[in-house]
Amino acid sequence: MTFAKLYQLTKNRRNFMQTDNEKYNETVQPNTAFLNELKEKLPEFFAENGSFDIDKFKNQLDNNNINELSEGYQLDFIGKDYARRQAGEMPTTVIVPDEKQNKGEGKDSNNLFFTGDNLEVLRHLQNNYQNKIDVIYIDPPYNTGSDGFVYPDSFEYSDEKLKDMFGLDDEQVERLKSIQGKSSHSAWLTFMYPRLVLAKRLLSSKGIIFISIDHNEQANLTILCDELFGEINNVANLVWTNKEGGGSSDSSLFRIKNESILTYSKNIFQLKIKGMKISNIERYNQSDEYELERGKYYLQKLGMGSISYSQSLDYALQCPDGSRIYPKDNNNGKRAIWRWSKDKVKWGIENDFIVFKKNNDGKYTVYTKQYLKVDNTNKQIDRKQPPMSVIDNFSSTQGSKELKKLELQEYFSYPKPTKLIRWLLDRITTKNPLILDFFAGSSTTADAVMQLNAEDGGHRKFIMVQLPEKTYKVDQDTGKPILDKGGQKIPTKGGKAAYDAGFKSIDQISRERIRRAAKKIREDNELTLPENFDGSFKHYRVVKPIKQTLENIEDFDPNNTNLFTNMVDGFSSQSLEVAGDTAGEDTILTTWLAKDGYSFDTNVEEIKFGNYTAHQVENNRLYLINEGWGADQTKELLNQLGTHQLEVQSVVLFGYSFNVAELRELENGLKQLDSKVTLIKRY
Repeated sequence: MTFAKLYQLTKNRRNFMQTDNEKYNETVQPNTAFLNELKEKLPEFFAENGSFDIDKFKNQLDNNNINELSEGYQLDFIGKDYARRQAGEMPTTVIVPDEKQNKGEGKDSNNLFFTGDNLEVLRHLQNNYQNKIDVIYIDPPYNTGSDGFVYPDSFEYSDEKLKDMFGLDDEQVERLKSIQGKSSHSAWLTFMYPRLVLAKRLLSSKGIIFISIDHNEQANLTILCDELFGEINNVANLVWTNKEGGGSSDSSLFRIKNESILTYSKNIFQLKIKGMKISNIERYNQSDEYELERGKYYLQKLGMGSISYSQSLDYALQCPDGSRIYPKDNNNGKRAIWRWSKDKVKWGIENDFIVFKKNNDGKYTVYTKQYLKVDNTNKQIDRKQPPMSVIDNFSSTQGSKELKKLELQEYFSYPKPTKLIRWLLDRITTKNPLILDFFAGSSTTADAVMQLNAEDGGHRKFIMVQLPEKTYKVDQDTGKPILDKGGQKIPTKGGKAAYDAGFKSIDQISRERIRRAAKKIREDNELTLPENFDGSFKHYRVVKPIKQTLENIEDFDPNNTNLFTNMVDGFSSQSLEVAGDTAGEDTILTTWLAKDGYSFDTNVEEIKFGNYTAHQVENNRLYLINEGWGADQTKELLNQLGTHQLEVQSVVLFGYSFNVAELRELENGLKQLDSKVTLIKRY
C-alpha cells in the first residue's frame, strides 16, 4: 500500500471515528446558541435551509413602529465570542451511572449528584431538564486572586481553526489564548458566560437564579446577567451580611462585612416571591366578641399622599373631641386625600372599622382596621410584606459550625450556612420546586433542601454538580499525580486535611456531606420525620470517552464484521478509569436517555430477542447497543412490530456494534412495515 493511500485511509478513519456531537460542534458558530433559541421562539423568521431572514425581521419591526437602536452599550471582553460558541456546543462526554450508589442507598431517591465539569453537565441537562428547574443557586469562584480560580479551557483548537471560527488575525488569536490559565476579568467572564446561558435555558418560566458574589466581579456579573437574562428580569441585588462583629479587616479603608446575591428571573411577569410576616400587628380588645368574630387585624392610616388627586376624597373629618382634621400629605409634596369616601367613613365609624388615635401633640390620626384573610378552613392567614433585600440573620461562621458538627470543618473555607439557602428557598412559591446548584462545593444547598423537607413534609428535589478537583497535585500536561521522593502523592496547599482523611477529590466530600447531613436530620427529627423523607441521591459521573484505536489500517474495510470490536466495552467504568462497576452498555444507554429527553428515573424495560437484550422506554424507543444482533433478531423484531406485540416509534442503535449488512437488513425491514418506525443510527 502506498503512503498516499495509507494517509487517505487514516484521514477517512479519523473522520469516521468522530462522534455525532463532535461533528456538530465543528459547525457551531458564536451565535449558534442564540439562533437556536430564536428559532424556538420565532420560527417564522427562519428559511427552510435554517438561515435567519433578517430583512423579514426588520420589516416586522418597522410595521410595529419599533426603531432599531442607533447606539447602546454592552459588556465586551477577550474570549466573549469563544464563550458564545461554547454555549452552542453539544456535550462530548458520556454519563456513567454509579451502579453501587444508584442500586444501593440511592435506589429510591429522586435527587441527583453529578461529578464532572459543570459546563458539560449543563449541556447534557439541556435535553431532559430544559424549562424544568425552578430554582438555581450557585456560589461560583469570586476571582479574588487568592481563591484558586484560573481559566480552565486549554483551547483544543489550532490557531488556524480559531482564526477561521472567529475571523481573527494572529495578534487577536494570541490575545484570546492569553486568558488561558489566568484569573483576569476576561478569563472569569469567559468562564461564566456559557454556564449562565445554559442555566437560563434550564429555568422554568417562573424560575429564579441566585448567584453569590463579592465586589471583585459583582459589577461585571450584573452587566453580564442583564445581557443574558434581560434587564427587566433583574429582580434584586440582595445584600448578605456574611461576617459577624466588626467585619473583615482585609481593607485599610473600609471593613467589609457583606456580599451580594444577584437575583434574576426567567420571566419577571410570572415570578412570585413569598412575603415575610408582619410582626407589628396592633391587638384588639380580647373581650370584644364582635371583633373576636372578625379575627386579627392591623391598623393602616386612612390618609395618604395623592398619586391621582380626587376632590371627593379631600374633605374634613370630625374627630371624637369635635375637632376637624384634613388628610396629611406625608411630606411627599403632593396634595393628600383620604382613602375612603365620606359615606364609607360614616359606615366604618358605625361598624367599628375606623380607629381615632390621639398623638403626643394632642391631634388625631385616623386608621382603618385591616383584618387578616382566612383560608378555606377558616384559619387566619398572616398578612405579609415583600422581604427586605438585606439579609443579616446568619453569617459564614454558622456555615463553619455546621460542618464542624458533621466533622467536615477542615475541608472548606467560609462555607455558606444552610440558613441562608433556606431563606432563599423559602421565598419560592412553587410547590415542591426542583433546585439546581452546579457549584456544589460543600453541598450546603442539598443540606438545606433536606432540612426544609424534614421540617414541612415537602418534596423538594435537588441536582448537585461538582468538579472532581483533586486534593493532591496533578501534572497539568499528563493529568498524572505528582509524587514526592518517596513515591507518595503530594497534597495541594488547601487539600492536605481532606487528603489525609481519605478524600481524594472535592466531590467525594460533597457527597459525604449529604450522607452525614441526612443522618443528622433523621436523628434530630426521629419522631416527626416524614415517612417518605428523601435523604439520598443518585450519582453519575460525566467523563470524556477514551476512543479505541482501530487496528490493521491496511485492511480497513467498512464491511468487516470485526471492525469495531469492543467499542461498547470502551465506555465501561473500567475503560474510562473511574470508580464503579458500570458496563459500557449502561453508560451509552444513560447518555442517550438524557439526549432523548428522558429523566434519570425513567422506567427502562429489557426486551429479549433470542439471546440479545434490547431496552425499551415508554413504548416509544427501542435501544440496540451491544454487538450480536443478526438476521434472527431482525426477523423477531419485525414480527413483534407487525403483530403489535411491541409498540415503538423509533429504533436507536449504536452504529459501531453493527456491520453494513446487518444495518441494511434492519433498515429495509423497518421500511416494509405498515406502521412507520424510524431507524436512528448513532456513533
